[in-house]
Amino acid sequence: MALTPRPSAPRLPQDGRLPHRSDTRGDGFEGGCLSLLVLLLEIPVALLLGLALMLRGWGRSSEYMNSKVRTEPPPMDWVPTLWFGGFTLAVLVIAVVFLRTAHPYAGSVQLLLAALALIVTVATWPGSYERAHPASPPCPAWAGPCAPVDPTRPAQ
Repeated sequence: MALTPRPSAPRLPQDGRLPHRSDTRGDGFEGGCLSLLVLLLEIPVALLLGLALMLRGWGRSSEYMNSKVRTEPPPMDWVPTLWFGGFTLAVLVIAVVFLRTAHPYAGSVQLLLAALALIVTVATWPGSYERAHPASPPCPAWAGPCAPVDPTRPAQ
C-alpha cells in the first residue's frame, strides 16, 4: 500500500465557485463598541473599589492616632494592594479574551487600562509599607553620636 502525500493547499472546487472565506477579525466598530461597553462597566467597579478601600482605611486611622500607648507601628496592610492587584488581573484577563477572540481594538484598550491599574497597584504598596515601618526619630544634637538600636537587645 503506497502512501501519497496530500497537497498542503486546499483545492478549489471544480465548478468554478470560490470557497467561503470567513473573516475571523472583528471590525473596528464592533471592537469599539465592546471596548466602550466593558470600559463603562469597569469604571464604576474601580470607583467602588477605591471608595470601599478609602472608607476602610478612614475608620482605622483614628484608632492608631488616638491610642495613648503606641509602642509599635500598625501591621502591614496588604488588603488595598491585593484588591487592586485582583482588579488588575481581571482587566488583564478581559484583555487576553478580547485579543484571543480577534478584537484587537478592544484588547488594546483593555491592555492600556490594565497598565494603568498596575501603576495604581504598585503605587498603593509603598504607603502601606511606610505606615507599617516608620523611620526612626533622629537623634538630638545634644545627645552626641547616636548608636544604632539593636532590636534583639532589651532596652535599658
